[in-house]
Amino acid sequence: MSTGIGNATLAYARVWHLVDVRGQVLGRVGSQIAQTLMGKHKPIYDPSSDCGDYVVVINAKHVAVSGRKREQKQYWSHSQYPGGFKQITMEKMQEKTPEKVIEKAVSGMLPKNRLRKVRLGRLLVFPEAEHPYAGNIIKRNDTKIPLVTQPIE
Repeated sequence: MSTGIGNATLAYARVWHLVDVRGQVLGRVGSQIAQTLMGKHKPIYDPSSDCGDYVVVINAKHVAVSGRKREQKQYWSHSQYPGGFKQITMEKMQEKTPEKVIEKAVSGMLPKNRLRKVRLGRLLVFPEAEHPYAGNIIKRNDTKIPLVTQPIE
């Protein structure tokens, strides 16, 4: 006979987090976002279950990096055709599509398994402060690392 106590559906409920990355270091904020997407901040965390939350990232165009990474870091892709190798610097990618910089950083910090694409689907990145999910946001993350969540009133 099962004697379950408590409401497990509340623990699995997905909360919407808002993260403003203006002036924050890409790697530090990326690891915090990856942990939120995985659900490691919840007491019911299990690596094989998908219990993470939604994360809305704003001001992706204004994210900071340390050192000379903006000029030196290379993103590459290959089309699998001869001569299909493409390289782009972080500086050019941030001008062209600033969302991709954060998505690639967070993607590299997530476990490489079947849940990776599902978790990345809950990451919503916007280059500026405007976004259509203002009504869904439950928690706003502080601008200082570590990201402390506090309810919005």
